[in-house]
Amino acid sequence: MLVAHQKFWCRLQISRVVAIPKNQALWRLQAKPHKIWWAPRAKIVNMILGGLQKTTLIDYPGKIACTVFTVGCNFRCGFCHNRDLVILKDFRNKPARNATHSVAGGGLKEYREKEIFDFLKKRVGILDGVCITGGEPVLQKDLEGFIKKVKKLGFLVKLDTNGSRPEVLKKLINKKLIDFAAMDVKTTFGDYPKVVGIKNYELRIKNSIRIILKSGVDYELRTTVVPGIHDERVLVKMAKELKDLAGKKKRVTWVWQNFRPKNCLDPRFLKIKPYSEKQLKGFLGKARKILPGIKLRTYE
Repeated sequence: MLVAHQKFWCRLQISRVVAIPKNQALWRLQAKPHKIWWAPRAKIVNMILGGLQKTTLIDYPGKIACTVFTVGCNFRCGFCHNRDLVILKDFRNKPARNATHSVAGGGLKEYREKEIFDFLKKRVGILDGVCITGGEPVLQKDLEGFIKKVKKLGFLVKLDTNGSRPEVLKKLINKKLIDFAAMDVKTTFGDYPKVVGIKNYELRIKNSIRIILKSGVDYELRTTVVPGIHDERVLVKMAKELKDLAGKKKRVTWVWQNFRPKNCLDPRFLKIKPYSEKQLKGFLGKARKILPGIKLRTYE
């Protein structure tokens, strides 16, 4: 429930009231493609953990790892396949779907931090690293403290991010808390608002990319290639934009992954037929002329 009071919106949550400045809002996708509206935005005030995949050979390149899922995201990408992790209220109100959702390899549920660390202590010497994904992990207030505890157990840390908070990313890298950074590059910078459903984030995205490229940590930039959002023209333009950001850096690690119409945030994307491998390789040929070394990741 929202309560208006002077300069604030107040959201009642259980037995507490969280004050939200009235001018803070997020864009949410409406029924028509790329149509957006304002809705009050609540800040995530604690580390909210919504899933645990106990073993993965895919999420952390070259490592045996587990994956921890955080809840809450500031973007509203219609093709997002982790829809249960985007909006906290929806996550908590739909236990039936969470219980059968396969993203965490056994169902999503809200975990206490102690449960995660009890598990990790039993995996010391077995797992190489911990992947932290979401949702959007950099929104979590206690992310730095959580990572410090993970590192203290001797694990490598891979962080997945949408790049919306470059200041957090830079701080974590400077403190040597991240061993691998994976950032989603959604589309061309000019098309970001209509794809992610929120305005004025283009500069933040560029800054995050620059920070990662200059950091010296292992990384990958990645793009989910979605028909209707990406075509040859868009992907070639993205290659040019990334090349410009890279400056003198000769090689950029950019990974393409094909869209899969499963568990999408916007159900209309469930009806979209992914590109064939032949089509993707055709796009790759053009984009690689600008940015060599682009990789195509498949999960077959």
